[in-house]
Amino acid sequence: MADLKKFENNPQKQLLENLKDVRCVMLGTPNQDKHMQPMSPQVDVENNEIYFYSDNTSELGQAVLEKPGFVHMCLVEKDYQACVKGYLITHKDRDTIEKFWSPVVAAWYPDGKSDSKLMMLRFVPHDAAIWASTGNPLKFAYEIAKANLTDGMPDLGDMKNVELDAA
Repeated sequence: MADLKKFENNPQKQLLENLKDVRCVMLGTPNQDKHMQPMSPQVDVENNEIYFYSDNTSELGQAVLEKPGFVHMCLVEKDYQACVKGYLITHKDRDTIEKFWSPVVAAWYPDGKSDSKLMMLRFVPHDAAIWASTGNPLKFAYEIAKANLTDGMPDLGDMKNVELDAA
């Protein structure tokens, strides 16, 4: 259930916290002709940074190596959705690779942290459109019934456009 008070007071931090708790987002490539792909975000909430392990031979890896650029990242949960625009670049810091390394990541790289295909991507968020609702099924039913009876619109949450450069 989305915390609507946090959504009102600090949507930037809430976004990073929600990203930290998900297994997968859809990440675009700088090549706009290619489809988004599922990726696991590695989020450093304290420093407002988002990283992804990738493969330098993959479509995404090749696109970023050829031309870093602006991409979209989408997060969709039951009561929280976000579309984030940011800059995607390669990130060669070994400390970052070490910081987020796990058995799950290791499964993708047979030669470990020194695997020749391993690359780290850094997503620098610029701005986002975020939607949040309570996820309460009773509130949902009430709002739908009220809207149908009054010809009004249901109030199921809120939407914000936020700048993330200085989050």
